[in-house]
Amino acid sequence: MITDYFSYAFKNLKHRKTRTWLTMIGIVIGIAAVVSIISLGQGLENAITSQFEEMGTDKITVMPGSSIFSAGMSAIPLTQKDHDVITRTKGVLYVAGMIYLSPRVEYKDDSTYTFVIGLPLDSNSKRVFESMQNFEIDFGRDLKSGDGNVIVVGSSVAKDNKLFEKGVVLGSKITINDIDFKVIGVLKPIGNEQDDQSVYININRARDVFDIEDKYDVLFLQTKPGFVVSEVADDITEALRKSRDLKEGEEDFNVQTTEQLQESFGTIFSIVQWFLIGVASISIVVGGIGIMNTMYTSVLERTYDIGIMKAIGAKNSNILSLFVIEAGTLGAVGGLIGVIIGGGFAKIVELASVAALGTDLLQAHLSFELLAGSILFSFVVGMASGAFPAKQAAALKPVDALRWE
Repeated sequence: MITDYFSYAFKNLKHRKTRTWLTMIGIVIGIAAVVSIISLGQGLENAITSQFEEMGTDKITVMPGSSIFSAGMSAIPLTQKDHDVITRTKGVLYVAGMIYLSPRVEYKDDSTYTFVIGLPLDSNSKRVFESMQNFEIDFGRDLKSGDGNVIVVGSSVAKDNKLFEKGVVLGSKITINDIDFKVIGVLKPIGNEQDDQSVYININRARDVFDIEDKYDVLFLQTKPGFVVSEVADDITEALRKSRDLKEGEEDFNVQTTEQLQESFGTIFSIVQWFLIGVASISIVVGGIGIMNTMYTSVLERTYDIGIMKAIGAKNSNILSLFVIEAGTLGAVGGLIGVIIGGGFAKIVELASVAALGTDLLQAHLSFELLAGSILFSFVVGMASGAFPAKQAAALKPVDALRWE
Protein backbone atom coordinates (compact mmCIF):
# COMPACT_ATOMS: atom_id res chain seq x y z
CA MET A 1 0.00 0.00 0.00
CA ILE A 2 2.74 2.45 0.95
CA THR A 3 4.62 1.79 -2.29
CA ASP A 4 1.43 2.52 -4.22
CA TYR A 5 1.16 5.89 -2.48
CA PHE A 6 4.72 6.81 -3.45
CA SER A 7 4.25 5.53 -7.00
CA TYR A 8 1.10 7.62 -7.37
CA ALA A 9 2.88 10.66 -5.89
CA PHE A 10 5.82 10.43 -8.30
CA LYS A 11 3.41 9.99 -11.23
CA ASN A 12 1.55 13.19 -10.31
CA LEU A 13 4.76 15.18 -9.74
CA LYS A 14 6.14 14.00 -13.07
CA HIS A 15 2.89 14.96 -14.79
CA ARG A 16 3.21 18.55 -13.50
CA LYS A 17 6.94 19.09 -14.10
CA THR A 18 7.01 22.90 -14.27
CA ARG A 19 4.90 23.37 -11.16
CA THR A 20 6.94 20.73 -9.32
CA TRP A 21 10.26 22.44 -10.07
CA LEU A 22 8.96 25.86 -9.14
CA THR A 23 7.54 24.50 -5.89
CA MET A 24 10.80 22.83 -4.90
CA ILE A 25 13.01 25.90 -5.43
CA GLY A 26 12.63 27.16 -1.86
CA ILE A 27 13.39 23.74 -0.38
CA VAL A 28 16.36 23.25 -2.72
CA ILE A 29 17.92 26.63 -1.87
CA GLY A 30 17.32 26.25 1.85
CA ILE A 31 18.67 22.72 2.15
CA ALA A 32 21.65 23.53 -0.10
CA ALA A 33 22.54 26.50 2.13
CA VAL A 34 22.10 24.54 5.36
CA VAL A 35 24.16 21.56 4.12
CA SER A 36 27.02 23.76 2.88
CA ILE A 37 27.07 25.86 6.07
CA ILE A 38 26.97 22.87 8.41
CA SER A 39 29.50 20.80 6.44
CA LEU A 40 32.01 23.66 6.14
CA GLY A 41 31.37 24.70 9.73
CA GLN A 42 31.95 21.18 11.02
CA GLY A 43 35.09 20.86 8.92
CA LEU A 44 36.44 24.16 10.22
CA GLU A 45 35.53 23.24 13.80
CA ASN A 46 37.38 19.93 13.42
CA ALA A 47 40.42 21.77 12.06
CA ILE A 48 40.38 24.31 14.91
CA THR A 49 40.02 21.52 17.46
CA SER A 50 42.98 19.76 15.89
CA GLN A 51 45.04 22.97 16.09
CA PHE A 52 44.23 23.36 19.79
CA GLU A 53 45.13 19.72 20.40
CA GLU A 54 48.51 20.31 18.72
CA MET A 55 49.08 23.26 21.04
CA GLY A 56 48.76 20.91 23.98
CA THR A 57 46.72 21.13 27.15
CA ASP A 58 49.68 22.37 29.20
CA LYS A 59 49.70 25.87 27.65
CA ILE A 60 48.31 29.15 29.02
CA THR A 61 47.93 32.48 27.22
CA VAL A 62 48.04 35.86 28.98
CA MET A 63 46.91 39.01 27.13
CA PRO A 64 46.16 42.62 28.01
CA GLY A 65 42.50 43.55 28.24
CA SER A 66 39.71 42.31 30.49
CA SER A 67 38.72 39.52 28.07
CA ILE A 68 40.01 37.71 25.01
CA PHE A 69 37.76 39.91 22.85
CA SER A 70 39.39 43.11 24.09
CA ALA A 71 42.95 41.80 23.92
CA GLY A 72 45.39 44.46 22.79
CA MET A 73 43.05 47.35 23.61
CA SER A 74 44.06 47.76 27.25
CA ALA A 75 45.65 51.04 28.29
CA ILE A 76 48.01 49.01 30.46
CA PRO A 77 50.10 46.57 28.37
CA LEU A 78 51.90 43.54 29.70
CA THR A 79 55.42 44.36 30.85
CA GLN A 80 58.65 42.63 31.80
CA LYS A 81 57.49 42.87 35.42
CA ASP A 82 54.39 40.83 34.52
CA HIS A 83 56.65 38.38 32.66
CA ASP A 84 58.80 37.95 35.78
CA VAL A 85 55.77 37.59 38.07
CA ILE A 86 54.40 34.80 35.88
CA THR A 87 57.82 33.11 35.67
CA ARG A 88 57.98 32.94 39.47
CA THR A 89 54.46 31.49 39.78
CA LYS A 90 54.33 27.91 41.02
CA GLY A 91 53.78 25.43 38.22
CA VAL A 92 55.11 27.60 35.38
CA LEU A 93 57.91 26.02 33.34
CA TYR A 94 58.62 28.51 30.52
CA VAL A 95 57.28 31.94 29.53
CA ALA A 96 57.52 33.40 26.02
CA GLY A 97 56.59 37.01 25.24
CA MET A 98 55.71 38.43 21.83
CA ILE A 99 55.09 41.89 20.40
CA TYR A 100 53.40 42.85 17.15
CA LEU A 101 52.94 46.08 15.20
CA SER A 102 51.46 47.05 11.82
CA PRO A 103 53.89 49.56 10.21
CA ARG A 104 54.38 50.32 6.53
CA VAL A 105 56.51 47.63 4.92
CA GLU A 106 58.28 48.28 1.61
CA TYR A 107 59.58 45.92 -1.04
CA LYS A 108 61.12 47.29 -4.23
CA ASP A 109 58.68 49.96 -5.51
CA ASP A 110 55.72 48.54 -3.60
CA SER A 111 54.60 49.18 -0.02
CA THR A 112 51.75 48.16 2.26
CA TYR A 113 50.79 47.80 5.91
CA THR A 114 51.10 44.39 7.53
CA PHE A 115 51.94 42.84 10.89
CA VAL A 116 55.56 42.77 12.01
CA ILE A 117 55.93 40.28 14.84
CA GLY A 118 58.81 40.26 17.29
CA LEU A 119 59.60 36.72 18.52
CA PRO A 120 61.65 35.55 21.49
CA LEU A 121 64.62 33.51 20.28
CA ASP A 122 65.98 31.86 23.40
CA SER A 123 65.51 28.10 23.13
CA ASN A 124 62.83 27.67 25.81
CA SER A 125 60.69 30.63 24.75
CA LYS A 126 60.99 29.73 21.09
CA ARG A 127 59.89 26.16 21.80
CA VAL A 128 56.77 27.34 23.61
CA PHE A 129 55.88 29.86 20.93
CA GLU A 130 56.37 27.48 18.01
CA SER A 131 54.32 24.72 19.66
CA MET A 132 51.41 27.11 20.16
CA GLN A 133 51.58 28.90 16.82
CA ASN A 134 52.40 25.90 14.61
CA PHE A 135 55.12 27.76 12.67
CA GLU A 136 57.28 25.66 10.36
CA ILE A 137 59.95 26.81 7.89
CA ASP A 138 59.14 25.90 4.29
CA PHE A 139 62.51 26.89 2.85
CA GLY A 140 65.47 28.92 4.05
CA ARG A 141 66.24 28.99 7.78
CA ASP A 142 64.52 30.07 10.96
CA LEU A 143 65.44 33.04 13.14
CA LYS A 144 68.01 32.39 15.84
CA SER A 145 69.35 34.20 18.86
CA GLY A 146 71.61 37.07 17.92
CA ASP A 147 70.00 37.73 14.52
CA GLY A 148 69.85 41.40 13.58
CA ASN A 149 68.50 42.81 10.33
CA VAL A 150 67.06 39.54 9.02
CA ILE A 151 63.46 38.38 8.81
CA VAL A 152 61.29 35.36 8.13
CA VAL A 153 58.14 35.97 6.09
CA GLY A 154 54.75 34.28 5.91
CA SER A 155 53.84 32.14 2.91
CA SER A 156 51.60 34.81 1.33
CA VAL A 157 54.43 37.35 1.36
CA ALA A 158 56.41 35.02 -0.92
CA LYS A 159 53.57 34.74 -3.44
CA ASP A 160 52.95 37.20 -6.25
CA ASN A 161 49.96 39.52 -5.79
CA LYS A 162 49.34 38.37 -2.21
CA LEU A 163 51.02 41.17 -0.29
CA PHE A 164 53.33 42.75 -2.85
CA GLU A 165 52.97 42.85 -6.63
CA LYS A 166 56.04 40.64 -6.85
CA GLY A 167 56.55 37.92 -4.27
CA VAL A 168 59.73 38.06 -2.21
CA VAL A 169 62.42 35.37 -2.36
CA LEU A 170 65.29 34.35 -0.14
CA GLY A 171 67.79 37.17 -0.04
CA SER A 172 65.23 39.86 -0.87
CA LYS A 173 65.47 43.19 0.93
CA ILE A 174 62.39 44.41 2.79
CA THR A 175 62.37 47.86 4.36
CA ILE A 176 60.72 48.41 7.74
CA ASN A 177 60.89 51.84 9.39
CA ASP A 178 63.59 52.90 6.88
CA ILE A 179 65.75 49.91 7.85
CA ASP A 180 66.56 47.14 5.35
CA PHE A 181 66.01 43.53 6.40
CA LYS A 182 67.16 40.46 4.51
CA VAL A 183 64.68 37.57 4.00
CA ILE A 184 66.29 34.38 5.30
CA GLY A 185 63.26 32.07 5.48
CA VAL A 186 59.66 31.49 4.37
CA LEU A 187 57.05 29.80 6.56
CA LYS A 188 54.73 27.03 5.47
CA PRO A 189 51.08 28.13 5.07
CA ILE A 190 49.37 28.42 8.45
CA GLY A 191 45.83 28.88 7.13
CA ASN A 192 45.27 32.22 8.81
CA GLU A 193 45.74 34.99 6.22
CA GLN A 194 46.87 37.43 8.90
CA ASP A 195 49.70 35.13 9.97
CA ASP A 196 50.55 34.17 6.39
CA GLN A 197 50.94 37.86 5.45
CA SER A 198 53.08 38.77 8.48
CA VAL A 199 56.84 39.15 8.78
CA TYR A 200 58.82 37.96 11.81
CA ILE A 201 61.95 39.42 13.41
CA ASN A 202 64.01 39.08 16.56
CA ILE A 203 62.03 40.64 19.44
CA ASN A 204 65.09 42.55 20.66
CA ARG A 205 65.64 44.02 17.20
CA ALA A 206 61.94 44.93 17.03
CA ARG A 207 62.27 46.86 20.29
CA ASP A 208 65.17 48.84 18.82
CA VAL A 209 63.49 49.53 15.48
CA PHE A 210 60.20 50.68 16.97
CA ASP A 211 61.60 52.15 20.20
CA ILE A 212 59.63 49.81 22.46
CA GLU A 213 61.32 49.39 25.81
CA ASP A 214 58.96 47.46 28.02
CA LYS A 215 55.87 45.91 26.43
CA TYR A 216 54.44 42.53 25.47
CA ASP A 217 51.30 42.03 23.40
CA VAL A 218 50.88 38.43 24.51
CA LEU A 219 52.61 36.00 26.86
CA PHE A 220 52.57 32.26 26.18
CA LEU A 221 53.59 29.87 28.91
CA GLN A 222 53.99 26.16 29.47
CA THR A 223 53.16 24.52 32.78
CA LYS A 224 55.28 21.97 34.58
CA PRO A 225 54.29 18.29 34.39
CA GLY A 226 52.06 17.15 37.24
CA PHE A 227 50.37 20.51 37.79
CA VAL A 228 46.69 21.16 37.10
CA VAL A 229 46.64 23.78 34.33
CA SER A 230 43.46 25.51 35.53
CA GLU A 231 44.92 25.88 39.03
CA VAL A 232 48.14 27.36 37.62
CA ALA A 233 46.01 29.81 35.60
CA ASP A 234 44.18 30.84 38.78
CA ASP A 235 47.51 31.33 40.59
CA ILE A 236 48.79 33.50 37.73
CA THR A 237 45.63 35.60 37.85
CA GLU A 238 46.03 36.09 41.59
CA ALA A 239 49.74 36.92 41.27
CA LEU A 240 49.16 39.51 38.53
CA ARG A 241 46.22 40.99 40.41
CA LYS A 242 48.44 41.42 43.48
CA SER A 243 51.35 42.79 41.44
CA ARG A 244 49.11 45.34 39.70
CA ASP A 245 47.24 46.18 42.93
CA LEU A 246 43.85 45.21 41.48
CA LYS A 247 40.76 43.85 43.19
CA GLU A 248 38.95 40.77 41.97
CA GLY A 249 36.74 41.71 39.00
CA GLU A 250 38.91 44.72 38.08
CA GLU A 251 41.47 42.75 36.02
CA ASP A 252 42.91 44.61 33.02
CA PHE A 253 44.42 41.38 31.72
CA ASN A 254 43.04 37.93 30.93
CA VAL A 255 44.45 34.48 31.49
CA GLN A 256 43.20 31.65 29.28
CA THR A 257 44.03 27.94 29.23
CA THR A 258 43.95 26.04 25.94
CA GLU A 259 40.60 24.50 26.88
CA GLN A 260 39.13 27.91 27.72
CA LEU A 261 40.35 29.38 24.44
CA GLN A 262 38.81 26.47 22.58
CA GLU A 263 35.51 26.92 24.41
CA SER A 264 35.51 30.67 23.68
CA PHE A 265 36.11 30.19 19.97
CA GLY A 266 33.63 27.31 19.92
CA THR A 267 30.90 29.46 21.48
CA ILE A 268 31.44 32.31 19.01
CA PHE A 269 31.59 29.89 16.10
CA SER A 270 28.37 28.13 17.14
CA ILE A 271 26.49 31.43 17.45
CA VAL A 272 27.59 32.54 13.98
CA GLN A 273 26.83 29.14 12.47
CA TRP A 274 23.34 28.91 13.97
CA PHE A 275 22.61 32.46 12.85
CA LEU A 276 23.50 31.55 9.27
CA ILE A 277 21.46 28.35 9.49
CA GLY A 278 18.52 30.40 10.76
CA VAL A 279 18.80 32.75 7.78
CA ALA A 280 19.03 29.79 5.38
CA SER A 281 16.01 28.16 7.03
CA ILE A 282 13.85 31.04 5.84
CA SER A 283 14.09 29.52 2.35
CA ILE A 284 12.89 26.20 3.75
CA VAL A 285 9.86 27.90 5.32
CA VAL A 286 9.14 29.62 2.01
CA GLY A 287 9.49 26.26 0.29
CA GLY A 288 7.03 24.72 2.74
CA ILE A 289 4.50 27.45 2.00
CA GLY A 290 5.01 26.78 -1.71
CA ILE A 291 4.30 23.08 -1.17
CA MET A 292 1.14 23.93 0.77
CA ASN A 293 -0.07 26.19 -2.02
CA THR A 294 0.68 23.56 -4.65
CA MET A 295 -1.15 20.84 -2.70
CA TYR A 296 -4.24 23.05 -2.27
CA THR A 297 -4.23 23.55 -6.04
CA SER A 298 -3.75 19.83 -6.54
CA VAL A 299 -6.76 19.06 -4.33
CA LEU A 300 -8.94 21.38 -6.42
CA GLU A 301 -7.72 19.84 -9.66
CA ARG A 302 -8.33 16.29 -8.48
CA THR A 303 -11.61 16.78 -6.66
CA TYR A 304 -13.43 14.60 -9.21
CA ASP A 305 -10.75 11.89 -8.86
CA ILE A 306 -11.17 12.00 -5.09
CA GLY A 307 -14.91 11.49 -5.53
CA ILE A 308 -14.32 8.42 -7.70
CA MET A 309 -11.83 6.94 -5.21
CA LYS A 310 -14.29 7.45 -2.36
CA ALA A 311 -17.16 6.05 -4.42
CA ILE A 312 -15.26 2.77 -4.95
CA GLY A 313 -14.39 2.39 -1.28
CA ALA A 314 -11.40 4.64 -0.45
CA LYS A 315 -11.45 5.78 3.17
CA ASN A 316 -10.67 9.25 4.45
CA SER A 317 -7.39 7.90 5.84
CA ASN A 318 -6.42 6.67 2.35
CA ILE A 319 -7.02 10.09 0.79
CA LEU A 320 -5.22 11.80 3.65
CA SER A 321 -2.19 9.49 3.32
CA LEU A 322 -2.14 9.92 -0.46
CA PHE A 323 -1.82 13.71 -0.36
CA VAL A 324 0.45 13.84 2.69
CA ILE A 325 2.91 11.41 1.09
CA GLU A 326 2.79 13.33 -2.18
CA ALA A 327 3.65 16.55 -0.31
CA GLY A 328 6.40 14.75 1.60
CA THR A 329 7.80 13.34 -1.64
CA LEU A 330 7.85 16.84 -3.10
CA GLY A 331 9.88 18.02 -0.11
CA ALA A 332 12.21 15.00 -0.16
CA VAL A 333 13.03 15.39 -3.85
CA GLY A 334 13.80 19.07 -3.26
CA GLY A 335 15.92 18.07 -0.26
CA LEU A 336 17.85 15.51 -2.31
CA ILE A 337 18.65 18.09 -4.98
CA GLY A 338 19.57 20.60 -2.28
CA VAL A 339 21.92 18.09 -0.63
CA ILE A 340 23.70 17.48 -3.94
CA ILE A 341 24.04 21.19 -4.66
CA GLY A 342 25.05 22.08 -1.08
CA GLY A 343 27.60 19.27 -0.87
CA GLY A 344 29.04 20.23 -4.26
CA PHE A 345 29.29 23.89 -3.24
CA ALA A 346 31.03 22.96 0.02
CA LYS A 347 33.59 20.89 -1.88
CA ILE A 348 34.19 23.76 -4.31
CA VAL A 349 34.84 26.11 -1.37
CA GLU A 350 37.23 23.54 0.10
CA LEU A 351 39.19 23.27 -3.16
CA ALA A 352 39.17 27.05 -3.60
CA SER A 353 40.57 27.56 -0.11
CA VAL A 354 43.39 25.12 -0.85
CA ALA A 355 44.20 26.95 -4.08
CA ALA A 356 43.97 30.42 -2.51
CA LEU A 357 45.50 29.79 0.92
CA GLY A 358 47.65 26.75 0.22
CA THR A 359 46.20 24.93 3.24
CA ASP A 360 43.58 22.26 3.82
CA LEU A 361 42.37 23.88 7.04
CA LEU A 362 38.88 24.46 5.61
CA GLN A 363 37.45 21.05 4.72
CA ALA A 364 33.86 20.08 3.98
CA HIS A 365 32.65 17.45 6.44
CA LEU A 366 29.78 15.68 4.63
CA SER A 367 28.65 13.07 7.13
CA PHE A 368 25.96 10.49 6.40
CA GLU A 369 23.92 11.88 9.30
CA LEU A 370 23.94 15.37 7.76
CA LEU A 371 22.94 14.20 4.28
CA ALA A 372 20.30 11.69 5.37
CA GLY A 373 18.99 14.04 8.05
CA SER A 374 18.58 16.89 5.54
CA ILE A 375 16.54 14.71 3.16
CA LEU A 376 14.43 13.36 6.03
CA PHE A 377 13.88 16.88 7.32
CA SER A 378 12.75 17.99 3.86
CA PHE A 379 10.32 15.06 3.74
CA VAL A 380 8.86 16.02 7.13
CA VAL A 381 8.56 19.69 6.08
CA GLY A 382 6.73 18.59 2.94
CA MET A 383 4.37 16.33 4.90
CA ALA A 384 3.65 19.07 7.44
CA SER A 385 3.00 21.58 4.66
CA GLY A 386 0.63 19.20 2.90
CA ALA A 387 -1.27 18.20 6.03
CA PHE A 388 -4.01 20.86 5.80
CA PRO A 389 -4.65 20.42 2.05
CA ALA A 390 -4.70 16.65 2.59
CA LYS A 391 -7.20 17.04 5.42
CA GLN A 392 -9.38 19.17 3.16
CA ALA A 393 -9.23 16.49 0.45
CA ALA A 394 -10.13 13.73 2.90
CA ALA A 395 -13.12 15.71 4.16
CA LEU A 396 -14.73 15.96 0.71
CA LYS A 397 -18.04 14.12 0.33
CA PRO A 398 -18.17 11.70 -2.64
CA VAL A 399 -21.39 13.20 -4.04
CA ASP A 400 -20.04 16.78 -3.94
CA ALA A 401 -16.70 15.71 -5.38
CA LEU A 402 -18.31 13.88 -8.31
CA ARG A 403 -20.36 16.99 -9.16
CA TRP A 404 -17.14 19.09 -9.37
CA GLU A 405 -16.35 18.16 -12.99
